[in-house]
Amino acid sequence: MRGVTGRLMLLDTASLYFRAYFGVPDSVKAPDGTPVNAVRGLLDFIDRLVKDHHPDALVACMDADWRPQWRVDLIPSYKAHRVAEEHEAGPDEEVVPDTLSPQVPVIEAVLDALGIARVGVAGYEADDVIGTFTARAKGPVDIVTGDRDLYQLVDDERGIRVLYPLKGVGSLQLTDEAWLREKYGVDGRGYVDLALLRGDPSDGLPGVPGIGEKTAAKLLTEFGDLAGIMAALDDPKAKLTPSQRKRLDEARPYVAVAPTVVRVADDVPLPDVDTALPRTPRDEAALQGLAERWGLGGSLQRLLSTLAA
Repeated sequence: MRGVTGRLMLLDTASLYFRAYFGVPDSVKAPDGTPVNAVRGLLDFIDRLVKDHHPDALVACMDADWRPQWRVDLIPSYKAHRVAEEHEAGPDEEVVPDTLSPQVPVIEAVLDALGIARVGVAGYEADDVIGTFTARAKGPVDIVTGDRDLYQLVDDERGIRVLYPLKGVGSLQLTDEAWLREKYGVDGRGYVDLALLRGDPSDGLPGVPGIGEKTAAKLLTEFGDLAGIMAALDDPKAKLTPSQRKRLDEARPYVAVAPTVVRVADDVPLPDVDTALPRTPRDEAALQGLAERWGLGGSLQRLLSTLAA
C-alpha cells in the first residue's frame, strides 16, 4: 500500500456511480449520443470530495465479485434478488440499468488514465477491499459510501469515519461513533450485530424475525454483544421475553453463520498499488482521447484543476 502517509480516502465506487447515474440526468451525453451521466457525475463527486476533505491518498475500490460464493454458501438468499444471470464459471451478473452498464468500463479507463488507484480483488466485494485497506492504514481514513454496512468500520480512536452521501456529495453525513450511538445505540463494532439481528432486505439478509432495529439495539445494550444475547438464551433467569427466546432459538442456524457474511473481510490479498493522490494524469494522451470520445468536458477539467492544486 504505497503512498499512504496521511489521510486515506476509500471510495465505494459502484455505490457512488449508481448515485451519480440516478442523480445526474441522462440527457448528459457523449458526442455520439451515449449517456455519460454516471461518468461525469462520478468525476464531479471525486472533485468535490478532494476539494472538501483533502485526502493524501485515494483508492477507488471495486466489486470484482459483487456476490461472493463464500457468502452465498452460508446464506443462499444473499443478494439473490439482484441476480440478472447466473454463471457457473465466474461471478453472477447483477441487475444494472441498461444505460449504466456501458459507462462502467469508461469510468475504469478514466480513473486509470488519471492515475487514481483502482482496486478490485477476485472473490471479494468492494466492502472487503475497503475493510482491508482500513485495517492496514496507519493514519485517519474517510470511507465514502452509500452503504450502511460499512458503519461497522467506524472507529474514533483510529480516526476512521464514514462519509455517507445524503444528496449528491455536497451534503454528507459524517458518521463517527457519537452519531452511531445516538442513531442506533451501538458503536462501529456493535453495528455488525445490530445489522444481522435486524436483517437487510436490500442484501437478502433475513435477520431474526420479530427482532427489529429498536429491539436489537435494546438487546445489545442489555447483553453487550451477539455472543452475550445467545448466552442469555441459555440462561432461564436472563431478561428475555418468551417470544424473544422462541425467535432467537429458532434463528440459531442463521445466527451461527451471519457474522461471517455481514462482517467485511480485513484480510483480502491487496495488490501493491500507489495510492497517493495524483497531481498530474498518469497517461495524458489516453485521458485526452477519453475526454474527446466521451465529452467529459468541465467535469474532467475541474477535477484536473483540483488535483493539480
